Formats: sequence, C-alpha cells, structure tokens
Amino acid sequence: MRCLAVAAVALTTALGAQQPGPGRAGGRPAERPLPLDASRSFTLDTREGTWLSLDVSPDGTTLVFDMLGDLYSLPFTGGDATRLTSGMAYDAQPRFSPDGKQVVFISDRDGADNVHVIDLGTKAVKAITRGKSSVYLSPDWSPDGQYIVASKGSFRGSLPKLWMYHADGGNGVALYTDPPNPAPGSAVQQAGAAFSADGKTIWYTQRTGAWNYNAQFPQYQVWIYDRETGEREAQSSRYGSAVRPTLSPDGRYMAYGSRYEAQTGLRLRDLATGTERWLAYPTQRDEMESRAPMDALPGMSFTPDSKELVASYGNRIWRVNVDGSGQAEIPFRVQATIEAGPELAFRYPIADSTQFTVRQIRDGVPSPDGKMLAFISLDRLYVMDWPGGTPRRVSTSAAIEAEPAWSPDGRSLAWVTWTNDGGRLYKAALTPSRGSSVVALSRGTGMLRQPAWSRDGSRIVVLQTAAQGRRDQTGITAQTNLVWYPSTATGTEGSAAALIARAAGRSRPHFARDTTRIYLSSAQNGLVSIRWDGSDEQRHLRVTGPAAPLGSDDHDLSELESPRTHEEPGSPGPPALLTMMSPNGDMALAQVNQDFYTVVVPPRGVQSSVSIADTNTAIVPMRKLTDIGGQFPAWSADGRRVHWSIGNAHVVYDLDSARARDQLVAALRRDSSQATDTTRTKAYAPIERRILLQATRDIPRGTVVLRNARIITMKGDEIIASGDIVVRDNRIAAIGAAGTVAVPAGATSMDMTGTTIMPGFVDTHAHLRAERNTIHETQPWAYLANLAYGVTTTRDPQTATTDVLTYQDLVETGQIVGPRIYSTGPGIFDQDQIRDQEHARNMLTRYSSYYDTKTIKMYVAGVRQTRQWIIKAAREQQLMPTTEGSLDVKLNLTETIDGYPGLEHSMGITPLGRDVTSFMAWSNRTYTPTLLVNYGGPWGENYFYTRENPYADPKLQRFTAYEELAQKTRRRMASMPGGGTAGGWFRDEEYIFPKLADDATRILRAGGRLGIGSHGQLQGLGYHWELWLMGSGGMTAHEALRVSTALGAQAIGLQGDVGSLEVGKLADLIVLERDPLADLRNTNSLRYVMKNGRLYDASSLAELHPTKRNAPEVPNRPIAPATKAGLR
Repeated sequence: MRCLAVAAVALTTALGAQQPGPGRAGGRPAERPLPLDASRSFTLDTREGTWLSLDVSPDGTTLVFDMLGDLYSLPFTGGDATRLTSGMAYDAQPRFSPDGKQVVFISDRDGADNVHVIDLGTKAVKAITRGKSSVYLSPDWSPDGQYIVASKGSFRGSLPKLWMYHADGGNGVALYTDPPNPAPGSAVQQAGAAFSADGKTIWYTQRTGAWNYNAQFPQYQVWIYDRETGEREAQSSRYGSAVRPTLSPDGRYMAYGSRYEAQTGLRLRDLATGTERWLAYPTQRDEMESRAPMDALPGMSFTPDSKELVASYGNRIWRVNVDGSGQAEIPFRVQATIEAGPELAFRYPIADSTQFTVRQIRDGVPSPDGKMLAFISLDRLYVMDWPGGTPRRVSTSAAIEAEPAWSPDGRSLAWVTWTNDGGRLYKAALTPSRGSSVVALSRGTGMLRQPAWSRDGSRIVVLQTAAQGRRDQTGITAQTNLVWYPSTATGTEGSAAALIARAAGRSRPHFARDTTRIYLSSAQNGLVSIRWDGSDEQRHLRVTGPAAPLGSDDHDLSELESPRTHEEPGSPGPPALLTMMSPNGDMALAQVNQDFYTVVVPPRGVQSSVSIADTNTAIVPMRKLTDIGGQFPAWSADGRRVHWSIGNAHVVYDLDSARARDQLVAALRRDSSQATDTTRTKAYAPIERRILLQATRDIPRGTVVLRNARIITMKGDEIIASGDIVVRDNRIAAIGAAGTVAVPAGATSMDMTGTTIMPGFVDTHAHLRAERNTIHETQPWAYLANLAYGVTTTRDPQTATTDVLTYQDLVETGQIVGPRIYSTGPGIFDQDQIRDQEHARNMLTRYSSYYDTKTIKMYVAGVRQTRQWIIKAAREQQLMPTTEGSLDVKLNLTETIDGYPGLEHSMGITPLGRDVTSFMAWSNRTYTPTLLVNYGGPWGENYFYTRENPYADPKLQRFTAYEELAQKTRRRMASMPGGGTAGGWFRDEEYIFPKLADDATRILRAGGRLGIGSHGQLQGLGYHWELWLMGSGGMTAHEALRVSTALGAQAIGLQGDVGSLEVGKLADLIVLERDPLADLRNTNSLRYVMKNGRLYDASSLAELHPTKRNAPEVPNRPIAPATKAGLR
C-alpha cells in the first residue's frame, strides 16, 4: 500500500450552504416562471419534423402543428409554415376550437406544464390550468367549445387521468380516479381524449399500470366515457393495442393506431357497422413502450368532410384517403430561429502533481468529551484532536477499516475490518504517551458492521453476517445477526460472539439512558428497541418523508428508472433511511434521503408516526438540520450536537445555539426597526471544518516505446500505418511513423508488429457498482473487468451513494487497480425539493465544493423552472450536468433548449427528423443512448444474451463474480432480478436498437456528439456490446471508435488529457490483435491495456511495464466444485 502523507489542515467556517431556509425571504422579488435567458439561437430550416401533433381547422383551410416547442400554422395545401408561438417555453399538442378562432395546447411557459389557449386573431395566450407540479397532455375541445378535456397527472407520480375544464377557467373535474389503495399494477393511465361528434361520449385510450421495460403486448386499448351516465367501457381488445382514437366530424369513423408485428399503422373503424380495416401501414412508430409524455401517437385529424385523415409519419405530413384510394404528402417548410440557453462546456485538466487532497472522510464520530474525532479516510482509521489537531493512523493494518465507535470513557476505539479472508472487530486503547494498542476482540472472521459500546463499556454490539455471504454477493441480504462481544480482549484470538437476535431488517445498534435496551433503526418500523436477550421489541418513532430517489437505497444500484404504477397525492412517503435515539432519549435523529432532521420522540402510547413533509404541521417539534445534505450522521455524547460529514468536511450542528438563534431572529423580525438587518436575521448555520489529508498520486516512472504498430490516433482522421509511440512515465512523449521518433536511451522497446493501437475506451455511462454497504471491497472486481476490456476512463452518472469518492482516490493512489474513476455522485432528484435559485446554488455546492465531481446528474429534479435554476447554478459553479432520459422526449428537448450538455439513455421516439437531429448537433449536447437498455423496445443486451455465450468467456470467468455472471447469463427471466437486468426472448424485428443507432448516426453526421455508455450491464464485455450496437445504425467503424474515445472524453471535459493519442496526453491506450476498422467486433481482440503509463496483459492484468507485477487477486472469483460425490 502506498503511504498516505498526512498534512492536516482544518478551516473553521460557518457553513452557510448548509443553512436550511424556509423559502423566499420577505422582500425578495418573485422568481420568474422561466428564469433562464436565451443567449444562443439556432437557425431551423427543415422540410421534415419529428412527432408532429397536428389538427385541421374547422373550415379545412389550415393546419396547426408543433415543432421543437413552438406552434405553427400551415395552409392545407402545404407551403411555408407560419410561426404562432416562440420563446423559451415548450408549446405542444395544438387543437383548434370548434369555431376555429382559438387553439388549445400544452405549455410550460408558467414554469410547469399547463393547458393554455391562444387567440389566433390577437395572439393573446391565457392559462386554463394553473398547476405547479402537474403534467398535462392531449387537450381537446368539446363540440360546443365550452369545455376542454385533457389528461393530468402529478409530476413524477400518479398516472395521468382524464380531467374536464371549462374554457373560461375553474379548477376542473376529474372524470376518473383510481380506487383508494389500488392493487399494484392496477392503476390506469388515460390519454388521447376525443369527443364524439354529438359530444355525448369521450373516446380515449387506457393502459392498466405504467410502462415497462421489455414490455409485453397488449399495452393500451380504446375506451369510451359516457358524459351523461359516467360509465366507461372498453372498445378494443387488440394484441397490437389501440391508441390515439380520432373521430370523424360526420360521426361515422374512428381512426386509431395499432401495432402489427413490429410496426405501427393506422386503422379505420366504421362506427355504424363495427367493421375495421388498415388505413395506412407502416406509419409513425408509437410510444406505447415509454412514458408517452406527448401521447402514444401524435395528434391527427379528419378533414371537415370526413373524407381524409391528416396525420404525420415518416417525419412528414400526409393526407390519407378514407376510401383507401391512397395518400398524398402535404409539403411544408419551417424556417425559424430557436432560442436556447448558454452552452456549458468546461475543461477539467488531469493533474500530475505528486500529492492530492483526499476527497472524502467517512464515519466521523466525536469522542465523548468532544475533544477528539475518529474518522475513516482511504479506508483507514484516523484520530485527531478536535478541532485543530493533526490526523494520525490508529493501526498499521493493511485491511479495510470502517465504522469506528468510542468507548463511553473515551479511552478506546472499536472498529471493524475487512479483507478477502473476512472481517474482524478490533479495539485500540488510546494513550497520549504510548499511542494506540490494537487488539482483536472477535474470534474467527465474518462480515461485521456498525459496532456500538454498551453504556457501561463492557460489551460491544455489532451486526454480523457470515463472510461467505459477502463473497457470494448477497452481502446484507444473507442472514445477519445482532451479536455482542466482550470489550476486553481474551487472548490473541478474541472471543466468540454472543447472539442477541436476528437482525430482521434492523440495523445501527446504539444506546440511550435506558441501559437495559438496545436501540435499532428498522427499515419498516423506524426507531425500535429490544432487550439484551432480543425480546420485547418496542416501537418508538417512525419518520416518513418524500419518496426516496431511485437508487438511494444501498441495495438498489440499478440507476434505471422504475415504472411507478401509482402514487396517491398526499400519500405518506417511505420511512426514513436511518433513525437514531439521542443519548438523552428525548429526541431522534432521522435521515430522509440525504437530509437530517431531529424529531422529538412522542411519549409511549401516543401516535409515533411523523412525516417530515411539512415541519410546521408535524405532531411533534422537529428541525431540519441540512439544506444540501450530508452523510454519516452521529450524535454527540451529550445529545446536544449532531455531527455529519460531506466530502472532506466535518460538520457540527449545535441544537442549543440553533434554538437560541431562532428566538433572536424571531424577536428581530417582530421589531420593525431591526427586520431589515439581514446579517442579524440570518438563520443559524452549523460549523464545518475541512480535513485536508494529502495522498500520494500513483505516477509510474520509466520509458517504453511501442514499435511498428498501426496507430489510430483519433487526432481527426489520422491513421499511422506503421508507427511508434514513446511513453515517458504516464504521458505520451512522442508519436509518429516507425523509425522517425526519437527514443530515449534506456527505454524499454516492445515490438507491436501486426497489432493496432488506439486510445483507451471512455465509458460515459458506467455503473461500476462497487458500493458494498459502507464496508468497501479490497479490490472491486468490476474495476478489473472494465480495465481488462480496454476501458481506461469511466464516468458514473448517478452512484446512489458517495462511496465512489473514496474509490476514486484509492485508484489515484494505486491502492486498487482500475480505470480512471469519475462520477456525478448521487443525483439531484425532485425529492431534493429545490425551492428557488438560491437554494439551487447551495445544492450544487454539494458537487462543486464538497464532492469535487465536476459533473452532476440532474435526475428530473423538478419542473422546467426548477431545471432552469439548476442549469444556471451549474454554469456559475463550472459544473457540467448530464440528465436522465426518463422515457420522455419532451423533457429531453426542453433540457437541450436550456443548454444541458449531456443526455443519458435513448430518445424513445424514432425516427428523429432533421429538426431534432440538426438541433441536437448544433447544441453540442452529448447523447449517450445506452442501447443495451434502450427505451421504446426490447433491451439491446437481450440480442447478445440470446445469441452468444458470455458465460463461457474466459475473461469474464476470470474477472466477474460467479453470482453476477451466473445470474445474468444462465437464465434470462422476464423480470427485474438483481440490480436492474431484465430478460426475455424477442424476434429480431422487435428490437429497436438499429433504429435508435441510426438516429444517433444522423446526429453525429450533422456535427453532433455521442457517447458510449455500457450502463454496467455486463462489466467489461458490455462496453463492447454497446459499441457494436452503436455501430449497427450505419456508422463507419472509425466513427464508432471516435465516439468511444475522443467524443467520450469531450463529454466529460477531459479532452485535454485523454481520448486521443497525442504528445503530452496521458498514456491511456489499448493494443488490439485485429483491426477494428475492418470489423468493429475486433475491439475485443485485446492483447495489452495501458492506463496512465502502466502496461498490463489484457487477459490477466499482470503488469508488464514499468514494474513487473503478478496479476491482481480477483475477489469472489468463481471456483468450480472439486469435491467428488461418488457418482459416475
């Protein structure tokens, strides 16, 4: 292990960014609905458009349609479109009023989606709805023009249902609501409402449950709603489903969309006879396998004489004859200037300094007298005098160390360890004169976690799981027991554990005044306590909060969006992630998402369930301590302070000082003469100290020349047919045609004849999933697998936990082997409840100041107004955000308009027209479609699993944990097992990835940017699968390789150091035995991998230069049974 150089520097500051605020202060101006100012403009000139929702005017002379968030009118015969709306707002789904004088549409011009109407004469726009956090889609007029029907749902919550609004205003009325507490998957989604000609019924499409990955059919069916009786009845039962019912003005026909085999077409039903036939096939691919934010098909319309249906498909507008005699295109041209927010493009140089500041301290706990702090840094235990001391190691162990706990007298520390052989419980007696004396308290090995001393100091309680459970990848899901050990060592081997009880979902043992009870945090029941014999569980407090962000639980690291089937408005959220009784027993500390709250514990016999959704209406006093979040909370011994860490800062919140400050501020605000003194009326802010440990960066020393290779430099189109590369230490010193570059004396020479050298791969969407319940891996196998397959740089966009900050540092020090590790850290979600622009600024300091991630994941963190606050704050703090695709192309386009520089996951609508491909290219937004888990159709990974044999791949067998490999490759289930994979068998034509790859290719060739993101689906080999899928859409091999290297580096701001082979850049490269330009699948013919100047054998990761080292030990490597059973 490389030595950690300790240079402890701690700065005392008032942590203003952590100051929780009530919202907009008095006297501050109201926030603008769309606060982002346009600073760029895109010149749109196109004769095709994507997903054009359209309508025909009542007099048949005019069309209205939407494109890139604006509305246009067009003569029915075609020609130049006239713009009706413009600006930063996103306007969509227009429908003419019955008199043709108005158009209803959906717009986010008020900061969130609402139904609006524009007067075509005056161009005046009025809002019909005034929701702050709702989604609306597919509005339509009643035949008398008095009412508007639209689908409405809560933002990121309940499925949209039909609502009716009066055209003059009002709150509207729901036409349907799900029954209370519906069974899972039974709630319905309704969209595409259309009135019958006589206005007596409303036709619409309905799906039971939400969207699903790898969906089975049918999905939607057409229903009718009787306005007089309120009765509902299904009107279709097709396997291919039925969407977007459209009624003819004469009341004779209904047209709708349906799948046949793998394509969508339009069907026509004669309502008098019930007979049906295909009207046009194939047409626009539907959106039935997504969130369908602009309905499952674009809006279409009959002509007033009911003889033609006008619809958009193939990115054009068509008149389809009802009699089946054919169709004719309505040509159009749109010329417009599209306003957009500023571009965010920052460069983040990779330092070569010998020292760097450690990014994270973990598990910080104060001594009982508050004069010392114990914490973990780089998986090693430190103590320091608090607040101004110098950190020092407690032990000399090379094991993973975690979760220190002080003895009640403050003279000793206990902690747990982990090695590949298992973990143990240790104790050190800390004495000023002799340092620390370390002894083992536990006998044997296991996975031990969360030690806690009894109040009398005689016993230490821990959670204990068999070490094999960790090796089997089941971790905490294996049987875990609550046990105790004597705190006094007995011999050198330690003591056996005494069983208290099965953990049964309970964790974090701790103690309060009642020494007869052990307090625990229960996943379901909140704060509970039991006796020492495990009996008499008592429930003290259950804290609930907003829905937890996806992946916030340590055991769900899939990152992929989950299809929430139903969420009642106002329903209680899930329980707090952690609840701990204070040492005094009078209040509890609760962690909800990433925030901390103190809550007074109600007396026994009183309702003990408390929601933190509104601290002003809670049944007991509570206080929010954080505004930007934190990790690793702990009580002080006197119960008057709460400690936590964030990044390398340690924070202390003094409850008594905060209460006194509240009283002072309240008094000043009552005093009119003092109320404007903003300095004195600021709320209490906790104190933070930065613990700035210096670590030694791993930089190899030595020179090597790789001779006579074909070199794909990715410096433009440059290819050196036979060339040499000189690598000095960790950077490229020279590159050129063979024999033309100067080779320093003493350099190691390696002949690469017959090979191809190219830059190492950059995975812009890499979920390496190394997090393991706070006890880290000695060497994450996923890091080895990715490096062995040539991935030298990774960016994880949403890590769920902050463990990655420590893993990143461990790779930089060389303590573990892996690619370059970058991440966004945990994402920003709507559960963060960003209130205003200032709150957004504070929230983003989590990443710019504390995590130092450079990029962030804006995971649908709110309505359009909120998302604009975030992008403005990101620009100020030089952060490059990427975003979650969320099966929502409308969301994707609004983010592109706002200047978000990254988009993760595919845009489910296909094909994309020139309007979208050219706009995406112009925006310089990097699009990483993650085709292995593509939206809108069966996942691309299933294509490989059903055709190839990854289980038998020797390299996967070497570097992948058996449970992981077996689970993903031996049986593919049509479900969501283990971390987000989903299986199934699908006919070739059902796969959508070739169409999505074609869309991506056209973005690239228009000058756009793409990334390759494996999504952690199959560590290592999965990257190549994703690259090959990207190439399936018509890209040349060189284009695909450019995406996987140079453009990937540019996506995360690292193009100055990685992504191409040029003098001065870091020596990250791969050596292939076969030419990837001849066949893209040759990317998997790796002989060597060089990362940061260290050259590895790609089959084993044995180091070949500059130091010869054996292949690293792979934790959890599969070992086949060798014991004979006697059977023949």
